[in-house]
Amino acid sequence: MAGVSSPEPALAPVTPPQEQPDAVLVAHGLRKTYDPDVAPVQALRGADLTLAPGEFVALMGPSGTGKSTLLNILAGLEEADDGEVWLMGRALSGLTEKERTHLRRRHVGIVFQFFNLIDDMTAQENVALAAMVAGASKREAGARAAELLDLLGLLDKAANTPPTLSGGQRQRLAIARALANQPTVLLADEPTGALDSRGGAEIVELLSRLHARGQTILLVTHNHDVAAAADRVLTMSDGRITARGDVARREGSAA
Repeated sequence: MAGVSSPEPALAPVTPPQEQPDAVLVAHGLRKTYDPDVAPVQALRGADLTLAPGEFVALMGPSGTGKSTLLNILAGLEEADDGEVWLMGRALSGLTEKERTHLRRRHVGIVFQFFNLIDDMTAQENVALAAMVAGASKREAGARAAELLDLLGLLDKAANTPPTLSGGQRQRLAIARALANQPTVLLADEPTGALDSRGGAEIVELLSRLHARGQTILLVTHNHDVAAAADRVLTMSDGRITARGDVARREGSAA
């Protein structure tokens, strides 16, 4: 952990599109093709998205439509072939990997479908490690971990390792870890996809509670019941966002 406290490079702000000056995230014209020289797969074909502070937005669509690719690019985990992403007013294109990592650690929390927890560390250690990576001292990280485990109903499981937890408990732990850096935006990729209906409902209720506390959330899902918890629902098809807002929600509810 020696590098945690080292100074990070300053990031020059870049103004996002004028019509969205206060947006947390803005994506414009994103394109991404995998294996372009062998068997090209166009994952994104000009995707646009805007996420305002405090919004809870669900992104729907069947498997293979580019939802996870879009989420990874928004988080700075992948680079688009074309188009631009602004995160907190800073354009991701042209940043070094170190700069993108710094921006992500300051502003983004990521929840994966299959948890991605460290199995030989306790629940407390999983969350504390994420806080230390984001720059907290060991003492601060321990306090933050205890606070989050309590918030998510896992304080009595602090000494448990992930394999001893239920699927719903592991996903709550993954959310606690994603919140360890107090992120501006929480990106959740199919967080209920590996859970049964009861566990999924618990995660949806938890995300709703976090949103009520002011957390900005972008949720990727193919489940209409999960998406119904969001303020706004977007629909993705063939690498583009094809339906937006309340219209998309009503169409999804009728499906």
